[in-house]
Amino acid sequence: MSSLSILEVIQRSADFLAKKGVPSPRLQVELLLAHALSMPRMKLYLNFERPLSVAELDAVRSLVQRRGQREPLQYIVGSTSFCGLEMALNTQVLIPRPETELLAERAWKFLQGCPAPAFSLDLGTGSGCLAIALASHVPAAEIHAADVSREALEVAQRNARTHALSERIRWHQGDFLAAVPAGMQFDLIVSNPPYIPTARIATLEPEVREHEPRGALDGGTDGLDFYRRLAAQGRSFLRPGGRVMVELDDDGAEATRAIFLREHWTIEAVEKDHNQTPRILVAHLASENHDGPGQT
Repeated sequence: MSSLSILEVIQRSADFLAKKGVPSPRLQVELLLAHALSMPRMKLYLNFERPLSVAELDAVRSLVQRRGQREPLQYIVGSTSFCGLEMALNTQVLIPRPETELLAERAWKFLQGCPAPAFSLDLGTGSGCLAIALASHVPAAEIHAADVSREALEVAQRNARTHALSERIRWHQGDFLAAVPAGMQFDLIVSNPPYIPTARIATLEPEVREHEPRGALDGGTDGLDFYRRLAAQGRSFLRPGGRVMVELDDDGAEATRAIFLREHWTIEAVEKDHNQTPRILVAHLASENHDGPGQT
């Protein structure tokens, strides 16, 4: 076994993962192998003939077996990249998706246009990825981040320390907006909330349904509980001219729009992701003299 080369390990492991139904099995193996060998993935291609030691083979085999059991790659290696920033992860926090990077970019561009100092709240921060991205891109802003999970906040705070942003972010533990100190108002409330309808969770890929935290996924019977609470309670937490920006489920745009309109918000935009799926809702408070729910 000790004579197996990097290429042979990749080929055999990819076959194993393919039989387990793991998507993109070769890519997954290469990422796991690069992690185990502390080697950039592209460097594997320059070392295909290099034999692995017994210890290296044992380490790689353990990682591949875990992936074959459909444990997410990001939890196995313990991190992922978000907006170019490395984020530590464990099963207490949701794995950030590429779609959420679009929300982060939309949010920091808005904050950059606000008079300094701008105040932002990441509601349901999880790994802290949104709050940390905002703090990194908008040095003049005061960033707040809230989560009901103390364990999630510990991960987020560790990530903030990694990026030397601990002093830039204020953390709040508690349920929804009740976590925020009384009287605080923000230029921006941003969130990637739980939005999967409860019954649909059982149909998700095993990586998601068996490993990611249920509380970060389950949006209630129709997936809209968070949006109802934010639309009903969020107005008193916004400064004049403030915005709410939230990520949406694949088919949740119209229902979420309707919720905010019923609470007399103005829908500024519903923006699409790279797959042309409506993904980000941007809303602000209707003006005092507005006759009814507004929309664009």
